[in-house]
Amino acid sequence: MTTSPQLFSPLQLGPLALRNRIMVSPMCQYSAVEGCPVDWHLIHLGSLAISGAGLLCLEATAVNREGRITPGCLGLYSDENQAGLQRLIGGLRSVSAIALAIQLSHAGRKASSRAPWDGGALIPQTAGGWLPLAPSAIPQRPEEPAPHAMTADDIQRVIESFAQAARRARQLGFDAIELHMAHGYLLHQFLSPLSNRRDDAYGGSLQDRMRLPLEVFQAVADAVGPEIAVGVRLSATDWIEGGWDIEQTVEVSKRLEALGCAFLDISSGGVSYQQKIPVGPGYQVHFAARVKREVAIPVVTVGLITEPAQAEDIVAKGQADMVALARGFLRDPRWPWRAAAELGGTVVAPKQLLRSLAQGHSPIFGDVRIGQR
Repeated sequence: MTTSPQLFSPLQLGPLALRNRIMVSPMCQYSAVEGCPVDWHLIHLGSLAISGAGLLCLEATAVNREGRITPGCLGLYSDENQAGLQRLIGGLRSVSAIALAIQLSHAGRKASSRAPWDGGALIPQTAGGWLPLAPSAIPQRPEEPAPHAMTADDIQRVIESFAQAARRARQLGFDAIELHMAHGYLLHQFLSPLSNRRDDAYGGSLQDRMRLPLEVFQAVADAVGPEIAVGVRLSATDWIEGGWDIEQTVEVSKRLEALGCAFLDISSGGVSYQQKIPVGPGYQVHFAARVKREVAIPVVTVGLITEPAQAEDIVAKGQADMVALARGFLRDPRWPWRAAAELGGTVVAPKQLLRSLAQGHSPIFGDVRIGQR
C-alpha cells in the first residue's frame, strides 16, 4: 500500500485552508509604474496561478511611496494602486481558484534603488531618487549617503501605512497577507543590531528592537480581522557575527505566535553586504526546523528547494509545514505537476491544459479522458 505524499496533503494557515503545501514565493518583478501593475504582472502571475500550487504570494508591495525598493516596485498606497491590483486579481480569479496572498513591505534604507538588471545601486535624489528612511542613519553600503533616521512621528506614519495597505488588501479579497520582516528591509533593519543603533524605545535591547515589527503586526491584524491569515517572513540570521541570529528569531517568532500570527516564512540574510552565506540545496531548512520546534503555528521554508523528493522529505520529516519556491517556478511554472507525477500526488489544473496529458490514466490528475474537438 502506497502512502500519499505529505507535500500534497491539506494545510491550514489560520482561517485559510490550502489544498497542498507548495507556495509560490513572492518574486519582485521591478516592472510596475508608480506602484501599479502592468500587463507583465498579469502574464507572469497568471501562469503561476494555474501551476497547481496551494498558495500564490504576490511580490513585495510597498505600503507607501518611499517604501518601494525601486521605482518599478508594486505599491498599495493609493486608489490607483488598488484599482490596478483589482484588475489583476480579477484576471487571476477568472482562471484559477488558487489562494492568493500579498507581501506587504517597506524597504527602509534599501529603497530608492535601481532594478537589479540596472546594477541595483542607490538612485540619488538628483537623479530622480528619494531619501530612504531607516532606524538609524547608517547607510546600506559605506559609499552611499546615510538614510534619514526615523523620528517618532515617522514610525507612527509607517505603522499606519501598513494598516492602511492591509485594509486595501482586505477590500481586494486577498486570502492572506505576509508581512516582510526579512532580507534587510525596514522591519528587519529595526530587528538587527547591525542597522538599529537607536537609544529610544525602538532600539537597544531585543525587546525594544522587536517593538516596531510587533506593533506593525498588531496594527495589520486589527485592520483585517480574523478572516484573513496574517503571516510573517523573517530572516533567521544576518550571517554576520554580532548580528540578528536564530536565537533572536525564535524569540520574535514566539511573540508573533502569541499575537495570532498564522504562519512564519523563514528565510535569511539581506541586512549587510558583508554577509557570507553558505549557499547550497535547502541551506535554510535547518532554520525553519528550529523555529518549528519552538512554535505551534505552521512554518514555511524557502531557499534552493528544487526537487520534488527534496520538498517531500522536508515536509515528511517535520522540518517545515510548507515549502516555497521562487526561481524553481521561473524555470518550471508547472513544477507542482512534475512533483505530483513523481510523488504520486494530485493537483488541480485548468481543463484547457488537459490535452497535454497522455490519453487515459494520468498520475497527476487521476483518470482523465480528453475529448477531441
